[in-house]
Amino acid sequence: MTSIHLPPVIFSFHKKVTLRERKRLKHFLAILFKENKQELDRLHYIFCDDEKILGINRQYLKHDYYTDIITFDVREKPSEPMVADIFISVDTVRSNALVQKEPFNRELHRVIFHGALHLCGYNDKTPREQAVMRNMEDQCLLRYGL
Repeated sequence: MTSIHLPPVIFSFHKKVTLRERKRLKHFLAILFKENKQELDRLHYIFCDDEKILGINRQYLKHDYYTDIITFDVREKPSEPMVADIFISVDTVRSNALVQKEPFNRELHRVIFHGALHLCGYNDKTPREQAVMRNMEDQCLLRYGL
């Protein structure tokens, strides 16, 4: 991998989950942002349970359902370097991995990359956007070695 300054990528665990090779993952995320011409200041990944993410979904997005990830761009202005909080429900990721017949670690990384890709400007509202997002996730997983 190319030598690059590692911006603060923080991992907080409100739900126990094994996340190996964190330094490598931070490096990969920094490169992903650089490749997408997005200046990165801080990413904070918060791994939580279904109840926590449901509360966040209700409070901030007015959605009454469980989800695997909620991404908040918390910059004051879009012209500033990226600062974001990314909540990931370990419970939902585990359930989705079973449904998709994917290893949990692969599904967890797909969701981690999904949040970063949103912050790099990729969306998933339309079927076309969903296909592009899925392709980008797959590329990230392949490049990361999963």
